[in-house]
Parts: sequence; C-alpha cells; structure tokens
Amino acid sequence: MIKEIKFTDKAIKQINHLLSQKDKGSFFRIAIKGGGCSGFQYDFSVDKNPQEDDLKFENILIDKTSADMLKGSEVDYVSELIGNSFKISNPKSKSSCGCGVSFSL
Repeated sequence: MIKEIKFTDKAIKQINHLLSQKDKGSFFRIAIKGGGCSGFQYDFSVDKNPQEDDLKFENILIDKTSADMLKGSEVDYVSELIGNSFKISNPKSKSSCGCGVSFSL
C-alpha cells in the first residue's frame, strides 16, 4: 500500500537528513489527523515506536488509515518564500486551505 504513495528525491533527502540528527532507529511518521481549517491536516513527526498497523517504507511510517487517505499522493519537499516544508499533492483532496497543511475529502 505505501508503494502507492510517491516520494520525490527531495523529500527522501530531507527525511534522511532529519533522521540523521535523531537517535538511531528513529522513523519519519506521516499521519492524517482531524483538525485544521478544512477538516483534516497532515502531521509529520519523528517516532521511535512503530505501531502494529503501521506500513513501513525504508525509514518512513504511515498508519493504515492515513495510508488509505494518501493513496495516489506525492510527498515533496519544497522551498518557498514563506519557508521550507513538506508538501503533499493528494488527488483525494477536494479543497485545501491557503497554508496547504489542512484539507477536506
């Protein structure tokens, strides 16, 4: 399932860079949580404890529910005037807010 989510080279490079500064055995977690101004928001964190329902791709963890909502998405790392950030292009998203972190399905 996680193979149905594309990661750009920039995203993989930044994930590896972030994890190189953390304890060995850490993972980069991507999750979708309720909240934000559009109903859902992307959450990026570092986690040392994979859960039973996590899908794993190299050093990236995504829980099954979030992976279902991210199917067909592309994860990128972008540099913009307002700063650098991970950006997800999600084909299931019907709308998003101006910050690009919050979206609706």
